[in-house]
Amino acid sequence: MGAPLLCYHAGRMDDFLVRLPEIVIQLLAFAFALSLHESAHGWTAERLGDPTARWLGRITLNPIKHIDLFGSIVFPLMLAVLGAPIFGWAKPVPFVPRNLRNQRWGPALVGAAGPLSNLAAVVVLTVFLLVLKATVPDFRSMLYAAVREGATGAPGIAAPLLSLLFWLTAVNLVLAVFNLIPIPPLDGSHILEAVLPARISFHFARLSQYGMLILFALMWTGIFGHILRPFLGLLSWILLS
Repeated sequence: MGAPLLCYHAGRMDDFLVRLPEIVIQLLAFAFALSLHESAHGWTAERLGDPTARWLGRITLNPIKHIDLFGSIVFPLMLAVLGAPIFGWAKPVPFVPRNLRNQRWGPALVGAAGPLSNLAAVVVLTVFLLVLKATVPDFRSMLYAAVREGATGAPGIAAPLLSLLFWLTAVNLVLAVFNLIPIPPLDGSHILEAVLPARISFHFARLSQYGMLILFALMWTGIFGHILRPFLGLLSWILLS
């Protein structure tokens, strides 16, 4: 992830301790974004006829209900120790497609709900940050310091608050764009399956067994970083121009 505000260096343990407040803020933003995303899946499935997520208590912003041990805790902490941006995944919200009133478009709508909820959060948070930008003196310099130098980049409470607002926005944006990529098991694959002709959709669905391998390969090669960079760069430009 190479947007201007997102610069990291491989961290030693002392760097990790210095960055600990920033890491906690990123984890909080990450937990909220994941909970919003997964709750939106469950809420939409319920509205379309399947109450499975409600029965399992997954329509909630409580992150404990959505935590995946490796994807939500181990993997993000590994990235934090390495000095990389925090990222990961939650337990998918289950739904029963045959319960949906619309068998073709229902799964696509459930899939789209997660990224759309994150995009809605991005819009609300960006508008709020723009209001602060228009009313708070030295907003740009404070935000730049808060993100580049961490939650202690400026005196007082301004730095941690601006850092939290920025990371809430950035993480929701990353989750939305990432999940709209049409590779199983990401949400974009469900949308693409609904659009494709039935025969092609059937063959495309068979890719799901290789989906995680493809995703890790794209992450390892840095291709995802190239996909996300323009969006994060636009966010940085909007807030700092």
